[in-house]
Amino acid sequence: MARLHAPLTFAPTRDEVAGVVGRLLDDGWRLAIVAAHEDVPGRRGATVDGFRLVYAFLRPGGPDGAGERAEVTLALPRADAWYPSLASLSFTCERFEREVRDLFGIPVRDHPQPYRLTRHHNWPTGYHPMLADADPAPVFDANYPFPFVEIEGDGVYEIPVGPIHAGLIEPGHFRFTVVGESILQMRSRLWFMHRGMEKLFEGRTPQDGLALAERISGDTAVGHGLAFVMAVEDAAGIVVDERARVIRALLLELERLYNHVGDLGAIVNDVGYGIAKSHCDALKEDLLRHNKRLTGHRLLRGGVLLGGARLLAAPEASLVADVAARADEVARVALEHPIVANRVVDQAILKRSSAEEFGALGFVARASGVATDARAEHPFVDLDSFELITEPVGDVRARFEVRRRELAVSARLVAELAVRLASEPETEPAVWTPQPGAGLGVVEGWRGTIVHRVELDADGTLARCKPVDPSFFNWPAIGAALADTIVPDFPLCNKSFNASYAGNDL
Repeated sequence: MARLHAPLTFAPTRDEVAGVVGRLLDDGWRLAIVAAHEDVPGRRGATVDGFRLVYAFLRPGGPDGAGERAEVTLALPRADAWYPSLASLSFTCERFEREVRDLFGIPVRDHPQPYRLTRHHNWPTGYHPMLADADPAPVFDANYPFPFVEIEGDGVYEIPVGPIHAGLIEPGHFRFTVVGESILQMRSRLWFMHRGMEKLFEGRTPQDGLALAERISGDTAVGHGLAFVMAVEDAAGIVVDERARVIRALLLELERLYNHVGDLGAIVNDVGYGIAKSHCDALKEDLLRHNKRLTGHRLLRGGVLLGGARLLAAPEASLVADVAARADEVARVALEHPIVANRVVDQAILKRSSAEEFGALGFVARASGVATDARAEHPFVDLDSFELITEPVGDVRARFEVRRRELAVSARLVAELAVRLASEPETEPAVWTPQPGAGLGVVEGWRGTIVHRVELDADGTLARCKPVDPSFFNWPAIGAALADTIVPDFPLCNKSFNASYAGNDL
């Protein structure tokens, strides 16, 4: 269970790829990531000139319950670099294809929405930042179009919101088409936070890459850091001992706890119940201070190491249990208030069918009745106290309730892992020899399943790192949930999803 099993591999032609991917999807595999690669002879050990697309799939089960994976690699010669769209098979694939085209410039044929995704229209025409010869300082256009699909009719009008918002929030533009106050459709435009993270990984050592991974989305330092090191370990054949795996699982639950406690207060604050937020903020502060004692950082940076993990002090399971119980009480009291209940019940419903179609992950999916969680589907350590929490309705209340109920689960896991940790002898990180290889890391972050895919050069440096945050899957679902919702309730609905801007934009 320490490592993912070797993947099933497929290398179809362009004519065959749709059939291969379609069969995998029909057999219960989930498309987790599409990683594009530019291969230049003589650069990073490449011997061919062209591109590769790697479609990575995950499926729960397997012979020992550790989950299965499969990779479909499509090779494209540079002189004829195009590939067929698989959007008709998977909505998730549709978005990955647009991302690949924007970043690498690889044409995709017969795509139903051949519009830019990551590159806004002020990006230079023909500029693709992931290409080897891309100018690191392109000239952007200050005046650029902002196209949206328009809906016409009597009484229909548009409300633009953002990209700059009030308060400490990252940028994103939302265009509402409404009649009265009722939302007909909402279209979002993200990637204002695009920082070129994938490019920044190239050529770094895995140790330097870990520091970068911890900063992909600041509130998910453990989730992204761990997915990254697990991918490197998978590529390099590094076996991690039991103590390190226990610490890693413990850190994941502590990250889940402080974020869930903060979200519970923030959600009801958006209906004016500020006293609950004040209590949750104080409880979150207790957890953040506990984090600092454990790793030296309030956001738990530094706890995950390549080949291992470390703690500066023993976890205080009693403190964690007390905070979880008190946060649960605050959440219960809030839901019993008639004003809160009136605003969150039957609000912004994401139906199960829609959650499955969008490939939603984490508490968003579980609140719509989709029982998905990498702790159960792709575990790296045994968790006897784990319980998968779901709610059937998919409204704001359900997303609130999944978080609330997961507090107790995480607190039990922290107590269980703390006991196990006390019996494990102190160890050092595993020693490894640099070598080329490719690997996948799969982790259930607090928002949902995080996946990193890396390729290492012969000297052990990073040739490629492709991270995917669950927010990439969950952002499109917000628009579907907002149908028949009124505009003033958008902040509440958006907070109930709490998708990451930075984690999405990369």
